[in-house]
Amino acid sequence: MTTKSSPRTPSRPRPPALNRRDRATDHRAAAAPVPLQFRPIHTRRAFEEICQRIREQLALGVLKPGDKLPPERDLAQQLGVSRNVLREALRSLEMAGVLRLQKGVKGGAFIQEGDTSRMNDVMQDMLSLGTISVRELSEARIHVLDLVVRLACANARQPDFQALEANIERTELATREGRLLDRVECSREFYKLLASATANKVIAMIVDSVTEIHMRFVYAKAASSGVAMPRLVEKRRQFLSALRARNVSAATRLMRAHLESVQRMLEQDPGAMSLHVALAEVQPGIRR
Repeated sequence: MTTKSSPRTPSRPRPPALNRRDRATDHRAAAAPVPLQFRPIHTRRAFEEICQRIREQLALGVLKPGDKLPPERDLAQQLGVSRNVLREALRSLEMAGVLRLQKGVKGGAFIQEGDTSRMNDVMQDMLSLGTISVRELSEARIHVLDLVVRLACANARQPDFQALEANIERTELATREGRLLDRVECSREFYKLLASATANKVIAMIVDSVTEIHMRFVYAKAASSGVAMPRLVEKRRQFLSALRARNVSAATRLMRAHLESVQRMLEQDPGAMSLHVALAEVQPGIRR
């Protein structure tokens, strides 16, 4: 007697094997410290791979700000590259603000704290390449500062108010003494303090980079013509009063009115809004 065979159950497909990177665990969650180890480089683009490996260790939390990389000879041996290739990669990471290279007996390659000023260079490069225009930069600044004012109204604390008040005092002194260029530097600091009062580092970083370039236009205008915004100190005090009161509508209105008046002043002098001015090196110090 023949028997019917039961239908065959189709086999389930095996899940794809995880590669080594997918299996990596976040060592920041581990209780015990994990020894720092680098896999050898097996690629023609050793320079990029070295940078990528170090960044991976940062992402995993194995490396943290202040940590020192292994000695150059040991690190080159772990990665399987020449010391010249390793030095090139380390110099690149230094330029990117990831590493600090220190010479001497206690020297070496150290992981840096984050440097938000690096975004300024990116913004300048985008202007140089024509990716963004001066007009777009100015427009973005007005809209971003709308957000900054709203967040500062919600998050600013007493130390923020005190820092802004001290800045206004320095601005008043510079105005009284006719030091217009120092007054521009006070304005640069004012926006930095205001951005810090948002308690949002990403927004502060954007504001710093946009303000850094925009203040070059204001500085060039003041340096070439001796013209400065009238009643600046009075407007600053009105704004700070609205900020202290958490009056979002008043603070936003005052800030936007000021920024638009500055923009109109600059547009009266096409030379002051040129790309050459935006890319010029202007780093005067504030005399107090």
